[in-house]
Amino acid sequence: MQGELLREGQSRSPEERLRPERLRTDCPVLLSERLVLRAPHEEDIDALAHLANNANVATMVSRMPHPYTTADAADFVRRTKLGEIGKCVYAITKADNGAFLGCCGVEPTADPQTVEIGYWLGEPYWNQGYMTEAAHALIDMVFRTRENVAQIDARCRVMNVASRRVVQKCGFQFQGSGLAASLALGSTVSVEWYRLDRKTWISLRSWGGLR
Repeated sequence: MQGELLREGQSRSPEERLRPERLRTDCPVLLSERLVLRAPHEEDIDALAHLANNANVATMVSRMPHPYTTADAADFVRRTKLGEIGKCVYAITKADNGAFLGCCGVEPTADPQTVEIGYWLGEPYWNQGYMTEAAHALIDMVFRTRENVAQIDARCRVMNVASRRVVQKCGFQFQGSGLAASLALGSTVSVEWYRLDRKTWISLRSWGGLR
């Protein structure tokens, strides 16, 4: 499902207009069929801490500590507001009730034509298609709004079958394998590297054949 950029002309309440995403002009709110991707808020801290304090989640991403406390969640929200974590960090939320599900984001690399995406989802929301839907929205935003970006990279642990399925459903192609640091494990882990180039995205952007 393609993400849609939230139109500036849409009416929003004064409280909504003060939300942090209004300051992130190059990281617009994204909408999909079931999700809203927007800047993390203080109201997310409790749900963030609850979902992230899970070894099944933390050991699958590179920079999440374990245990994960409310203080860690508050610091995460603070640093996203300051732009200290990647270029665009999004809270993944349900469109119907605003429930916080996880996070995703875009990070620059040493190559100005390449960005890397990362993501995690709370375990109660696994195997429901939410992560693929959020990834589609994020990828669409990158290629539509960043003309200089030629390709998007993604990495996942070799043992993370679900994450591999997400990147494959999004059209990423396997590039190689290597090692990456894991903060939760305090060691390096084996990872696979995938890449999606703009030409492939253009041919697949309806996402119709990747469900």
